[in-house]
Amino acid sequence: MNILVSACLLGVCCRYDGKSVPNERVIALKDNFTLIPVCPEIFGGLPTPRPPAERTGNLVMTLEGNDVTDRYLRGAREVLRLAGVFECRIAVLKERSPACGCGKVYDGTFSKTLTDGDGVTAQFLKTRGIDVFGESQIDKLIKEAKRID
Repeated sequence: MNILVSACLLGVCCRYDGKSVPNERVIALKDNFTLIPVCPEIFGGLPTPRPPAERTGNLVMTLEGNDVTDRYLRGAREVLRLAGVFECRIAVLKERSPACGCGKVYDGTFSKTLTDGDGVTAQFLKTRGIDVFGESQIDKLIKEAKRID
C-alpha cells in the first residue's frame, strides 16, 4: 500500500524554517508500506525557508500579512494528483501545519493558539476520500491500513 507522507516527517529540510522534524515512527512505516514524500508548500511554489503562515478562515496569511492561499491551493492540487498517480488512500501529514494539519491548526494570530480545523491539503484529501492522519496517530493509521488492505 502506498501512503502519502509529509516530507519533513521523513527528514527532508522543507519546513518554513528550513528544517525537518523527522519522526521515527513515521519513518518506520517504510518497513510495511511504500511512502510517497510530499511537501504541498514547496509543490505550490513557496521557497525554503519562507515566512511562517497560518490559516485565517479560508485564507492562508504570512506573518508579514501576505496572502499565500493560491500557493497552498496549488500545492494541495499537486498532492491530490500524486495521490491518484500512486493510488494512495491514506496520508500521514504534519500536525498543526497550515497545509498539512489534521484536526487542529494554528488560528491565524501567530500566538501558537490552536483551533479546530485542517490545513489546506489535509482538507483537500479528506473531501476526496483519502484518510488523513497526523504523526501522533500512527497506531490508528495501522489499524485503518489493515482494514483497507
